[in-house]
Amino acid sequence: MSASAPPAPVQHPPLPAGRALAYMAAATVIGLAQGLQQGFVTTSLPQFAGDLGVTTPTAAWLLAVYMIPRAALPVLLIKIRTQFGLRRFTEIGVAAYALVALASLWADDFRSALVLQALAGAAAAPLSTLAFLYMLEPLSPQAKMVLGLPLAMVVLMTGPALARVIGPSLIGDSGMAGVHLAGLGLALVSLMLVLLLPLRPMPREKVIEPLDFLSFALIGSGFAGLIVAFVMGPIHNWFDAPWIGAALVASVIALTLAIAVELNRRAPLLDIRWLASPAILHLTGTLLVFRLILSEQSAGAPRMFQVLGVGPHALTGLFAVITLAGVLGALACIAWMRPGRVAAFHLVALILIAFAAFADSGVTPDWRPAQMIVSQALIGFAGMLFMPPAMMAGLLSALTKGPQYILSFVIVFISTQSLGGVLGSGLFTTFTTHRQALHLQDLAVQLTPSDPETLHALAGRVAALAGMLPDAAARRAQAAADLAGQASLIAWTEAYADAYALTGWAAVIAASALVLHLLRDRLAAKLTEKTL
Repeated sequence: MSASAPPAPVQHPPLPAGRALAYMAAATVIGLAQGLQQGFVTTSLPQFAGDLGVTTPTAAWLLAVYMIPRAALPVLLIKIRTQFGLRRFTEIGVAAYALVALASLWADDFRSALVLQALAGAAAAPLSTLAFLYMLEPLSPQAKMVLGLPLAMVVLMTGPALARVIGPSLIGDSGMAGVHLAGLGLALVSLMLVLLLPLRPMPREKVIEPLDFLSFALIGSGFAGLIVAFVMGPIHNWFDAPWIGAALVASVIALTLAIAVELNRRAPLLDIRWLASPAILHLTGTLLVFRLILSEQSAGAPRMFQVLGVGPHALTGLFAVITLAGVLGALACIAWMRPGRVAAFHLVALILIAFAAFADSGVTPDWRPAQMIVSQALIGFAGMLFMPPAMMAGLLSALTKGPQYILSFVIVFISTQSLGGVLGSGLFTTFTTHRQALHLQDLAVQLTPSDPETLHALAGRVAALAGMLPDAAARRAQAAADLAGQASLIAWTEAYADAYALTGWAAVIAASALVLHLLRDRLAAKLTEKTL
């Protein structure tokens, strides 16, 4: 959001219906290409670890190095797109993504995989922006808000859920080759589409300055520290690894320096004063809270079922329903979303999430995906009820600043949502790990050799193992191990139940704050009318 931003683009006549549909199809392919890639990295870490011969905690670095450029690079793309032109920006971005996807087929060791994941994150950074541009390109100004935004958001938001639907069928005896080939195929189709369907030209202007690279280095370093800390922190128990705290401190220092630099520039990389305005701060806070609440679906249910021994293939039906619910949410936005109804959409979304989260808080070790279909579908639906109206509010606020701020807001929105997703997942995982340890400690106090219920459970398990283990000592040892495993399972489900309940209360508090905010605005309006 440079102070010397280019003039507003010339308004072009609408495209013919057939060509308009082609542009929207291109947006869908481009959006799914980056969404599925991110989803594959997030959901297939154990498979990546097996393919590369490393542990799953070590493989988590693949996610970290992917998300760092994915979150940071869009900030620099604002000026890159303005100076070098939209067409070159589009073609180089998608071509780079295709080359990285091709190179991934030959990644057979952890170091090369790290490099390629970092390059993949950098190459994927422009794709979210391109998906927005292609979806909005053929539409009239009014349709861009009512139709384009919901469709663009559903394409971008359903990628990770859809990756859980198709991912298990791509991972077979050949390891991750199927996933890499699918990514390459989508990348090549995306490249073909952007070559056949160029975006309309926009004014170009030389806006890149040497200080932009300093600002970007500071912002990128700050984002890197946050992402590494929140990806690796839950794995290493935060306080067991001092370098995680050092990374957090370094990220805060880097971001503070970046703000200081940007505030004293004539043509900053980011307009910090606009981003710090009350309207944008309120919107950013709202999006961050909602992103944290949505962590139940991305970091909650999948990991809980992994603990319960449910394999990826058994989750495909659940995430197919979640994907469909997101599409239905987008259709609801298209039908009823208007600028004056943003608060109503947000309130309904928060109520649905609270209801679903409280329903999930009754989880037991016997639960399977079928028990969570309704609740997770409600959360998927609510996510799509929330995001497009929030995006519309941000774009309208950007439009009051100037038409050139619209794309800048889109890029900042994408960058902060990527960062918010990592932070939310890290906090959710940290909370459940902490609660599991507490619940397991309580259960350990109860499971003593002198406790009658414990003795009865051990005797029953020993009797059940009589036909399998002839040695009495071995039976007792196995029975004790089984009982300890059952206790750990119970502790995990109680921890996830606590996390779901916390999510529900967070949604209730957010909904209450929204209602109070609306009542305050209504009261202020009435007082103004009486004064006049």
